[in-house]
Amino acid sequence: MQIYVVKSGDTLWQIAQRHGADFNQVVLANQMAEPGALVVGQALVIPQPAFEYVFQSGDSLARIASNYGVSLRALMEANNITDPNLVFTGEMLKIPSVTHTVQSGETLGEIARRYHVSVERIAQVNGIQPNAELAIGQRLRIPVLERPVKEINAYTTQINEQGAQEVTRHGRNFTYLSPFMHAVNEDGTFTPMQDQALLEAARSTGTAPLFVITNFKNRKFDSDLAAAILRNPDIQETLFTNLIAEMKQKGYRGLNIDFEYVYPQDRENYNSFLRRVVARMHPEGFSVSTAVAPKERADQPGLLYEAHDYKAHGEIVDFVIPMTYEWGWAGGRPWAISPINKMRDVLNYAVTAIPRNKIITGLSLYGRDWKIPWQEGTIARTISPEEGVQLARRYNEAIEYNETYQAPHFRYTDETGQRHEVWFEDARSMQAKYDLIKEYGLRGGSYWVLGNPFPQNWPVLQNNFKVRKI
Repeated sequence: MQIYVVKSGDTLWQIAQRHGADFNQVVLANQMAEPGALVVGQALVIPQPAFEYVFQSGDSLARIASNYGVSLRALMEANNITDPNLVFTGEMLKIPSVTHTVQSGETLGEIARRYHVSVERIAQVNGIQPNAELAIGQRLRIPVLERPVKEINAYTTQINEQGAQEVTRHGRNFTYLSPFMHAVNEDGTFTPMQDQALLEAARSTGTAPLFVITNFKNRKFDSDLAAAILRNPDIQETLFTNLIAEMKQKGYRGLNIDFEYVYPQDRENYNSFLRRVVARMHPEGFSVSTAVAPKERADQPGLLYEAHDYKAHGEIVDFVIPMTYEWGWAGGRPWAISPINKMRDVLNYAVTAIPRNKIITGLSLYGRDWKIPWQEGTIARTISPEEGVQLARRYNEAIEYNETYQAPHFRYTDETGQRHEVWFEDARSMQAKYDLIKEYGLRGGSYWVLGNPFPQNWPVLQNNFKVRKI
């Protein structure tokens, strides 16, 4: 898979031809309703025909496997597919290997360059020496590039059938699904959730659901509610008992704790709470994870940060999710949601306090549309990456790309004369984030949040990682 950025004068047909790709496959991979209406600066994913195939209407997994000369089982395993009937139009499949018939004059080096695979890897798979002479007509198995195995968590706030359908479609890309959320109460109970459809979708795709608890009250994170729980061990034991019963009954695999705006004086109370919950959850076979504020240093001031003890969380729980997004928050000035330089600042500190194999960094799947000039008190509109491209097309604006933040953006004027500034995510910005996961040797990434159409993300993810299933 390659990422191509549209230039002035490009047509999709020319782009496909230039990359040796099938036009319809490019259309499907990018879910393009208007293939002829490209936007300058738009990032497209281009499938590599030898190793990638985009599922089309009328296809069957068995026929695709046969066409590429691989077993159905190998094709399913390479793509985390648990049910051959749960494959959808527009999904990109990674082909585990292909057969190449040697032509006159070809060398192993030339073949390796053609398929973007090392000579040594081809030689190993075929049981030959790297400097072996090839015979015309000789058949070689060409393996795909090996991808690092990482864990991917996905939060979803769509606790309905629409959310379940999205999980069914994309669940092969997730290790964990985190339905957001159950708010705890002062008496050790928690708010209910009609999560049956989501849990069934998770089961059908081999995704482990995590039970998310928060200190959310009256539509905001409540410091007093957190204090009521964290300062009372008896209430905690009641909460743990209730959680274990609910998680067992519904088939959850772990607990994810997202307590925010905790009073600084409750920092050690929070750490003690985590030790107690792990002591109760682990014997029952449940994992425990936390979501933490994006700190850049241990002593970072502010109600959002001070009670989140990175070192203690890293020692106590199974994994930690630094929420590396929302710099461009709805109530703030126009900015990238997850600027890569700020993500790097957080990770530079995080890896000094938390083992790298316990860090699952936050990844944003959305954008925002601000009115400008920006005024204090105004709220930006949250948009999907797909809508970002649609807005640029509608108002005939080129998409720009900020190299410092690794994020696309543009400005436009609406029908009333109001100016707007838009920041969102695209294939390039997600590639930069996946590169960050590899560079820092992290456990994986965590999406906030599902429900925003972003067709380019999934092939970019699949091109970078083999997602772990547990």
